[in-house]
Amino acid sequence: MPTSLQICDITTLGDAQPVWVLDVLTEYMTVRELIRRRVYQEVKDYNTHQPEYFRGLVRPTEAEQTLNGYRLAKPRQLDWEQQTELAIAAFLTNGFIILVGDRQVTELEQKIEIALVDTVTFLRLVPLVGG
Repeated sequence: MPTSLQICDITTLGDAQPVWVLDVLTEYMTVRELIRRRVYQEVKDYNTHQPEYFRGLVRPTEAEQTLNGYRLAKPRQLDWEQQTELAIAAFLTNGFIILVGDRQVTELEQKIEIALVDTVTFLRLVPLVGG
């Protein structure tokens, strides 16, 4: 029986992106699999609709960050596997943290029990300006 996880994106500046739903068919999922499934879905949606901005977890290669998302220099199809590698690297270097319910997960192979969770938050860490 599929379970739905609400995915919420926020930044340390308090900017929140709309919540979207990820359907899950398994009882458990690793953090790595969660990132992979999330990136696959957002890249698939982008490639299907080709909007002006990509509003994904990580910036694609050769894309400019704007207030509305990432703008690609030339419109093109994105590679979900390449985006997944970028996302995993960002997770490992604290580019974002993941909160499962109210608990932070820190390891890629950490298992998440899907039935106990309804919301997963991806908190993007924004560097402070000034000093």
